[in-house]
Amino acid sequence: MTIAKKLYLLIISVIAGLCALAALSIYQSHRVSAAAGYSTQNTVPSILALDQAIESVYAIRLNVARYFIEPTTREKIFPVLESLHEKVQAAFLKYERECISDANDTKMLEQDRAAFADYEKARHQTLALVETGQPSELQRAREELLVPAGNRLMKALIEHKQYNEQLGRQGMENAASILESSIVIIVGVSLLIGTLVVGLSLLLVRMIATSLRHATHVADAISRYDLTSKIEHAARDEIGHLMQALGRMNDSLRKIMGGVGDSTGTIQVAAREIATGNLDLSSRTESQAGSLEETATAMEQLTATVRQNAENARQASELAISASAVAAQGGKVVDEVVLTMEAINASSLKIVDIISVIDGIAFQTNILALNAAVEAARAGEQGRGFAVVASEVRSLAQRSATAAKEIKELIQDSVDKISAGGRLVTEAGSTMAQVVTSVGRVTDIVSEISAASTEQSQGLEQINQAIGAMDEVTQQNAALVEQAAAASQSLQEQAVQLAGAVQVFKLDRERELAIDLVSGETIPERGADLLLVGGRVQA
Repeated sequence: MTIAKKLYLLIISVIAGLCALAALSIYQSHRVSAAAGYSTQNTVPSILALDQAIESVYAIRLNVARYFIEPTTREKIFPVLESLHEKVQAAFLKYERECISDANDTKMLEQDRAAFADYEKARHQTLALVETGQPSELQRAREELLVPAGNRLMKALIEHKQYNEQLGRQGMENAASILESSIVIIVGVSLLIGTLVVGLSLLLVRMIATSLRHATHVADAISRYDLTSKIEHAARDEIGHLMQALGRMNDSLRKIMGGVGDSTGTIQVAAREIATGNLDLSSRTESQAGSLEETATAMEQLTATVRQNAENARQASELAISASAVAAQGGKVVDEVVLTMEAINASSLKIVDIISVIDGIAFQTNILALNAAVEAARAGEQGRGFAVVASEVRSLAQRSATAAKEIKELIQDSVDKISAGGRLVTEAGSTMAQVVTSVGRVTDIVSEISAASTEQSQGLEQINQAIGAMDEVTQQNAALVEQAAAASQSLQEQAVQLAGAVQVFKLDRERELAIDLVSGETIPERGADLLLVGGRVQA
């Protein structure tokens, strides 16, 4: 039964007891009122009616005596006697209708009427003898009939009155007795009800206090982080429900804190693994940044070389244009050097071969530039290919120098032959025209080489810029890796703090063993290994 129902039952019991006490009080009051009211409603009217009858009988007897001693007033006495007779009858009738108490009272009223009838009969007989003039008979009738009948009537009326007075006294005594017994009963019932109420209240208070003390002990244990207690309560009242709720809360807290402890250990292990991975990533990022710096340096050198080649090609193109102009002007004197031009023609064939070599060199230089671009794309791994490309470029440059030297020697030989073959100039007219054409072609080829070298220089500039951007991104990645390492360290420290907070709670032994975290080394500080200076990583 719940506490509310117990309290309701106690309140209902108190109300029922008070209602019973009130009903008993009302009942006893009604009895007292009835006993006391009998005197006012029956006894007093009865006595008054009998007093009226007694007074009327006294008046009748007095007027009868006057009738005997006052002959002159006899005619006036008869109406008075009749009136008094009617009053006595009216008193008896009123008594019969309103004042009868019991059968004895009815019997005494009949006796009163019979005695009054006997007296009236004796009175009429005696008064009739007054007119006969027989004094002796009249005296005997008075003494033997009228006076005894009057005495019997008065005795009956007085006894009847005394009987009513006795009934009145008995009613008052009954009222007093009922009042006393009512007081005793009401006090006894009140004490009984009070005792029951106090006893039930103390019992209920004791039950509630015991349950609340138990609940307080459980709450104190939970407040001390002790979740190992088993909370059981068999009562089905509100305290029992509270204890069941505390038990469920204790079990839930035990499960939650155990799960938090398990999760804390997992988080700590994961944080340690993340921190270790960040260290490895930081090391690899550092190595990659160094490789990118070396690649950028090599690309800058290669760009400078290609730029120099482009400048040389440009100068060669200008010289070729100038040579073409000179050749055009030489056409005016072609007649003078025709014979010499035959030798020059032979030399020009070699020049064509050399120019072919130069053309091949330019073509291979273009291929090597493409290879350099491919190697630049792969530079993120190692970048060793750039050394090979640079070596090949230097070899081609040497071959170009050798070819240029041979061209110089051939040109010198051609000059000697021209000076020696002036006499052949007329025959070389047609050949000179071909030389002019060939020089124009050489000029075009050299111009194309210059343009290609310029484009190569621009491409290498773009590659250099891309490598610079990659280097900046790598530096940023290194900074982010360092921040991630710091965050992992902070996460591990927070996991340790959380584990310490969870270990405050007292759980089952299995849970406590599960919450013991794996002790491990913290993430080492990387400030001495990696420094972010000016936006670049330095090892």
